[in-house]
Amino acid sequence: MKTTHYFVSSVMTRRPYLKVEWIEYVLSNSIRTEVQANGRIRRWAFISELGKYLRVVTEPDGETVHNTFPGRRFKP
Repeated sequence: MKTTHYFVSSVMTRRPYLKVEWIEYVLSNSIRTEVQANGRIRRWAFISELGKYLRVVTEPDGETVHNTFPGRRFKP
C-alpha cells in the first residue's frame, strides 16, 4: 500500500487503532466514491470490527493513501 508522508507521520500517529487490512478493504470494496475539488478521492466502506464506516482519502492516482478516519456523519 502506497502512502503519503502525512499519512505515516500524522494519521497513523493519531489513530494507531487503524488496521492496514481495513484500508485495503475500503480501497477495493467501497460503497461510495467521490472526487474532491483538489482531485483527491474519498471512498467509504463499512468495517464490522470497527462498527462504523471508514473513509479513506487517496491522492488523485487512486492508490496513494493520504488520510483515513471513521466517517461519523456518513449515511449510505
